[in-house]
Amino acid sequence: MIPGLNNLLTRTFTGALFALVLIGGIWFSRESFLIISLAIVSLGLWEFYSVCKNETIFPQKILGIASGVYLLASNFSFASGLTGPKIILPIIGFIFLIFVFELYRKKTQPFTNIAITLLGILWIALPVSLMNYIVLTPTQEISYTPWILLGFFFLIWANDTGAYLFGITLGKHRLFERVSPKKSWEGSIGGAFVTFGVAYMISHFYTEISFFDWLIVSVIVIICGTFGDLVESLFKRSINIKDSGNILPGHGGILDRFDSAFLAAPCVFMYLELIK
Repeated sequence: MIPGLNNLLTRTFTGALFALVLIGGIWFSRESFLIISLAIVSLGLWEFYSVCKNETIFPQKILGIASGVYLLASNFSFASGLTGPKIILPIIGFIFLIFVFELYRKKTQPFTNIAITLLGILWIALPVSLMNYIVLTPTQEISYTPWILLGFFFLIWANDTGAYLFGITLGKHRLFERVSPKKSWEGSIGGAFVTFGVAYMISHFYTEISFFDWLIVSVIVIICGTFGDLVESLFKRSINIKDSGNILPGHGGILDRFDSAFLAAPCVFMYLELIK
């Protein structure tokens, strides 16, 4: 067998299955979107807290995941028009409990434990929670519009794939060698051109957002997605790991697949709110 072929086939199969599940979950209904979102948040937080744990650092895994899940579910409930905004307020109680609970744990690094627990919620649960407002748009009644979020993920994947392909063929000048030695300026520029091309195609299918707005969204994805990828690399390098997990054979963990989206989603959300 050709060296590396096995790994390539595994990566291809896993990647295709992952994309189909994500696309199907977003497209089918708001309920299936909620299920997919809950899986991303709970698995992502579990991975995050697991890789951060060591001999002296113990993030509050259960309370952190519960807080993240509540943040997501409450925002879904509000965005869907099922409840008012007050449903989100108890998240303050969850944050309060994280601080108080640490008093009784008798660990040697309480400051770090609290900081990492809160960072997981901020880095993973908050961006996914904001995606609720991308797919659920208030008109005379709440309408479910999956195309905008699907377009967002298509742009993320276009940027990642374009950067990878241009990087391995033309990459010579390192983009941020200290954090990610393999990323190159040539790859980033190539990824940007591919992303603009995909934005142009999406604008013909989903015309409720103009081509100009899709272009702005693609710029946000290119810049914020690249920084999100670099930040994730910085996290992993600081704790000496290559992948955040192994739930996706050949691709690593949940955090490895959504690193670009975690930083780009809040910025896309803000832009879409501004143009409403």
